[in-house]
Order: sequence, then structure tokens, then C-alpha cells
Amino acid sequence: MRLDDIPLFAMLKGRLGYLSARERVIAENVANADTAGYQARDIAAPSFDQAMRAARSGAAASGSAGGLTRTNAMHLAPPGQSNTPYAPQVSPDSETRQNGNSVVLEEQMLKMAESRMNYDAAISFYQKSLNLLRMASRAPGR
Repeated sequence: MRLDDIPLFAMLKGRLGYLSARERVIAENVANADTAGYQARDIAAPSFDQAMRAARSGAAASGSAGGLTRTNAMHLAPPGQSNTPYAPQVSPDSETRQNGNSVVLEEQMLKMAESRMNYDAAISFYQKSLNLLRMASRAPGR
């Protein structure tokens, strides 16, 4: 049995994937803070409805024949598909400079700090859950 088969760990894996993708996009925003015409981007947090639709479409897609299928999450995605289910969207900050750049470093740093705190909390929850599984799998009295 894999940890991904346990719903709690599957949920945590999805949350960590979202936070990792968001940190990557925020880092791109900071890197392009002086690029003329660059629009700040962000990744919207997944909602419960989106997760349910994705689970249903994934189940329907796995039953269909033909086409390329990823049998492991570590495999490269087929052309036209992304390895991450999170797509960055233009999300301008509170101001746009004369050169068309909409990145405000202070706001990006706040987003990064928020993402990092959420990531640390998810990792902590993951570790605590692993410790509970270890404790449950030990022989009594040890």
C-alpha cells in the first residue's frame, strides 16, 4: 500500500504541489520585477468543487482506451499537457508602473511568506501523520 492510497496523504500531496507551484510563480514575478510590460501572475487556490471535477474526469479518462497515459506522476507529460494541474493566471498587484510592469515586490514578498507558512504547516501535518502511522504499526509495549 502506498501513502497516496490514504486520502489524508493524497490531500497533503496535492496541497504541497499547489504551494510549490505558487512559490515558483511568485519567484518568476520577483525575477521579472524590472521587465517592461511584465504582468504579475498568481495561482488560484483549488476549491473543493474543482477537486471533485478533477477526480471525476481523471476516473473517466483512465477508463478510456487510446492516447498516451502517464502511469507514474514522475513521468513527463504528453505534449500539450502540463506536469502540474495549476495554471498561472495574470493577477496584477495594486499598481502598474509607467513601463507596464505590475509587480510590486512588497506584495510578492507577502505572498511568498504566506505560501511558506502554509507549506511549513502542511509539512508539519505530514510528519505528524507519519509518526501516528509508525506508532500504530509498532508492536504493543515498544
